[in-house]
Amino acid sequence: MGGFVSKREVQLEASWKAVLLDEFEQPYMRSLSSFLREEKKQGKEIFPPNPLIFNALNLTPLTEVKVVILGQDPYHGPGQAHGLSFSVPQGVAIPPSLQNIYKELQRDLNIPIAEHGCLEHWARQGVLLLNTTLTVEQAKAGSHAKQGWQRFTDRIIELVNQQREHVVFMLWGAHARSKADLLDTRKHLLLTSAHPSPLSAYRGFLGNGHFSKCNKFLLQTGQTSIDWQL
Repeated sequence: MGGFVSKREVQLEASWKAVLLDEFEQPYMRSLSSFLREEKKQGKEIFPPNPLIFNALNLTPLTEVKVVILGQDPYHGPGQAHGLSFSVPQGVAIPPSLQNIYKELQRDLNIPIAEHGCLEHWARQGVLLLNTTLTVEQAKAGSHAKQGWQRFTDRIIELVNQQREHVVFMLWGAHARSKADLLDTRKHLLLTSAHPSPLSAYRGFLGNGHFSKCNKFLLQTGQTSIDWQL
């Protein structure tokens, strides 16, 4: 699999590399790296492509994180996953959960529904679009969920919690909400609701007002708001 076999080879944005490099020497990450190499050797299709596994970190430096939107698993269809939670590359059909996110943006902030599903514009403004598991086998949702990624992404969440001030954490669905224990609610804003999936969006995601609440908090804490329009 390459990409994070040793800490010398890790391709990671500088502010993240400085605080995460030692994780790559931990036994669980070595084991995860071996697992991914073995899966590739067996001819399995792994998403996202290797250079995009850490895309969320590379597009949103630790020093610039203002918002965290937690996802669970990368999309497992060809061409969908590109290392950002809920996002797909330009030209790929907009997934149902993202369609509901767009509906809530329109309801909450009167933002027109985007014609594409690429959320890089958010990432470049300080919105960390982090999945708690960073790889998946094609057509097998959750296939890598128990391989060690969650220990790594928990560390990322802990670092944001410790090193940043006044971050907005959007935790949608039970899995994301389970990470609330890692967060200091005295200095950060936690916004929780149902997941935007079609199975649960009408049980509290649609109507949650998270995007306007987020911007209000950012402005109140002396930060610039997020331009959510794509």
